[in-house]
Amino acid sequence: MKEHSSCKDAIAQCIEETSFAIAHLYHEEKTMNMHIHDCYEIYYSISGGKQFLIDHTLYDILPGDLFVINQYESHYLTKIDSMDHERIVISIHPDFLRMHSTERSDLNACFTNRAPDSVHKLSLSKDQQNRFMYYINKILTAKDYGSDIIERSSFLELMVMLNGIYQNTHIDQEKEYPQPFNQQVDEILDYINKHMKEPLTIQHLSENFYLSTSYICRIFKAATGTTINKYLNARRISIAKALLSEGLSVTEVCEQCGYNDYSNFLKTFTKAVGISPKKYARYSNS
Repeated sequence: MKEHSSCKDAIAQCIEETSFAIAHLYHEEKTMNMHIHDCYEIYYSISGGKQFLIDHTLYDILPGDLFVINQYESHYLTKIDSMDHERIVISIHPDFLRMHSTERSDLNACFTNRAPDSVHKLSLSKDQQNRFMYYINKILTAKDYGSDIIERSSFLELMVMLNGIYQNTHIDQEKEYPQPFNQQVDEILDYINKHMKEPLTIQHLSENFYLSTSYICRIFKAATGTTINKYLNARRISIAKALLSEGLSVTEVCEQCGYNDYSNFLKTFTKAVGISPKKYARYSNS
């Protein structure tokens, strides 16, 4: 299997082939804004980094940390060391895992069967780190006759391992908030996610928390690495994708996500996802 040096290329291959793809990165690509994409992501840190914002949770990134992110969860990698940031990023098409799951073993479980307050991070032991890299190397070095079977079987073994680790450990893990504005930003994130149906503005948040608009924008950016407006937009699109996949109409989704302008919702969704809400709903429910 080809080892990509770009997440975007891996995502494109994953979606095009309805399969999985692996990117091995050493330096930071051009930083993406808060974003979502139509495939699962497994992010494994080899050298460690600084911080991950996934939906409304902030995480430190240490060597051996692994993150599982589904196609509805907005995420943003921030404040990384651009000179030393080695990691493995696996993009996985949800249909590929469904196709290989059984009644006893749902390989989508670590991405979908989660409580709302579940964490996304697994801190792998040294043995688990070695096993993870063993499977990755086996997938990437398979050649000649039978290489496609070796790639697929090794990947499925890897997913069995990760689902087993996730089921055994995620309940006991706690969320992490490492920045100096922890409590204030935590409360702001919690408020935003509880009032997503409302037409939230920076002015509204400023008044609610008795903070100036400049101060609330500054501490939010300092803690999360992104702006309030970018975060709001990414979360609303993330929620919209999930609701459309559940069968709600475009009009209902527009209202549920806090858009008071239907045309603005259509334009924003299409720009972020690449297709209109109606087409996304049709593909998701086909």
